[in-house]
Amino acid sequence: MNKADFLSALQAEATQFNQAVSTSRGDWVVKGFIDIARNIYTISTDTKVISKIMELLLFPELARFARTYQLKMHLTEQQNFYPDITFIDEEDNLFALDLKTTYRINQQRVNGMTLGAFTGYFRHRESSKNCSFPYGRYAGHFVLGIIYSKVEDIDERQVHRLEELERITSVIADFQFFTQEKYCIASDRPGSGNTKNIGAVTNIEALIHGQGPFSQLGEDVFDDYWMFYLTKDMARAADLPQRPYTNLQSYLAYRGLTP
Repeated sequence: MNKADFLSALQAEATQFNQAVSTSRGDWVVKGFIDIARNIYTISTDTKVISKIMELLLFPELARFARTYQLKMHLTEQQNFYPDITFIDEEDNLFALDLKTTYRINQQRVNGMTLGAFTGYFRHRESSKNCSFPYGRYAGHFVLGIIYSKVEDIDERQVHRLEELERITSVIADFQFFTQEKYCIASDRPGSGNTKNIGAVTNIEALIHGQGPFSQLGEDVFDDYWMFYLTKDMARAADLPQRPYTNLQSYLAYRGLTP
């Protein structure tokens, strides 16, 4: 299996994933956490909590996908390892898949997501540090994305009884799945915070159709851009007076490439 075949197969499967996470009305199937006294506690809208629960809901679907295409499924051994799942075909080709969730800000944009580090294993591609297999061994790097909407006016302090299950409002709804190669949805800027992670584009259509700024330039340009990208702190530590480039436009000029 080549990476184009893998992408096509996973995109076809992803059209069915909505059934695993949502009701016929588009609400999340998860209503809360339950204790042994049959109390149900409302789930936080914290993105890390939602992401983890989504992973648990989708693992059976991804396991079914693996069986359908005779793929082995290797889960990451630690939380900060890349990728979330490695699929291995019968010819020992490796395909990296990260599960990413993000919520809509409006009908055109999402809050954003990060696509893994641009240091460490990304630059040292024969190393297995923080990576299930060396980055360079993978035939392709993919993202399974889940876009959702937050439900307004949820009281996270409220406690329900199991008998009230059908009347509990889900905290998120309206799911949209997409699968793309990582480089096709990557932006030319790091993700949020001070972590050295690659940012993703935030336009919904660009995410769904894989139309980020590197999609036409190719994966080699994406790799080169992020392997040599420097934050201000990295440039300072290297005693450079300024960063060689700060965005795709200045990178293309720096490399002498025609945009």
